[in-house]
Amino acid sequence: MTQDVPHPLTPQDCLVALMIAISASDANMRTAELVKIENQVNMLPVFADYDLDRMNIMAQVVFDLFEQEDGLDALFGLIRDNLPQTLFETAYAMSCDVAAADGTLREAELRLLEEIRYELNIDRLHAAAIERGARARHMTV
Repeated sequence: MTQDVPHPLTPQDCLVALMIAISASDANMRTAELVKIENQVNMLPVFADYDLDRMNIMAQVVFDLFEQEDGLDALFGLIRDNLPQTLFETAYAMSCDVAAADGTLREAELRLLEEIRYELNIDRLHAAAIERGARARHMTV
């Protein structure tokens, strides 16, 4: 699985993998979610030097992991091994934005967000602020 990755995961790969995972968590990657991922990769400073071709590789890694029994645990292992702790809240914020992008938080997305909070040890108060920000950014009239 990860032997298909041409080099070790970069922090940006980890962020992309989590965003793809949250989008795929309910077995239906919606257009709004995919557009949100693309926009974040194209606009945010953390992705300034990111090789966009890696997005497809990361998508395949996530899909391959999701087909395995302990794939989610393996994904979090890769994230913890390759994402600096200083980007844990960034990862959670990006995941929240992708989950909120289509205007509906589904049960599978909520469960995965909870798992991300736990695995990345996101403080409850910080998580609530991040979630509220995502909700505010994705409100409609």
